[in-house]
Amino acid sequence: MLEIWGRPYSSNVIPVIWTANELGLDYSLQLAGGSFGKLDSDSYARINPNRMIPAIRDGDFALWESHAIVRYLCGRYAGGRFCPDDPESRAVADQWMEWSGSRAFPPVIQLFFATVRTQPDNRDPVKIASLRDDASKVLALLDKHLASRAYVAGDNFTMGDIPLGCVAYRYFNVEVERPSLPNLEAWYQRLCERPAYQDHVMRFFGTNPEEWQALEKACASEGVL
Repeated sequence: MLEIWGRPYSSNVIPVIWTANELGLDYSLQLAGGSFGKLDSDSYARINPNRMIPAIRDGDFALWESHAIVRYLCGRYAGGRFCPDDPESRAVADQWMEWSGSRAFPPVIQLFFATVRTQPDNRDPVKIASLRDDASKVLALLDKHLASRAYVAGDNFTMGDIPLGCVAYRYFNVEVERPSLPNLEAWYQRLCERPAYQDHVMRFFGTNPEEWQALEKACASEGVL
């Protein structure tokens, strides 16, 4: 059985868990990282010598790095459904996966840490506004791209939507005012209709560090193992 190592509230693990559930795969989630530890063990180092999450073990095959895992699972188990057979469509999906990591993720995750992961009394409104503007400016590029297509690689959902879909959930659910990006919002609503997205991405992550930590620790009793 496929093993996924990580925790359901980690921004880098969520795309992997979502992918596995989109594909209907049987897997076991090995809670690791954060408050769950386990990354310093010799057994985990044999799976991921970086001692970071996520990582997977699929039979005798081990793999780490979130986007690489998403590509692998889609390529191996989706039968061309999420990893397009057409080289150009596949390249576009791959392009937006890379863009997600290099351009979209950094300002959004920093905005998330400046709000949810910072005590309310210690939040810097100037910093938060700047990060919000940075995130919105970057995501405006995706909004423009989505003006003529339903998903990032065309009319069909692909692996290219997965990392960005996780970024979008963070962006749309931190408590800040955002400019209207109608094409991005319509695409996000399409993702929100997917059961696997609802179950594994759209998780309430709290409004402060204490709530966040409590929700993460509660994963062990939620039947996600």
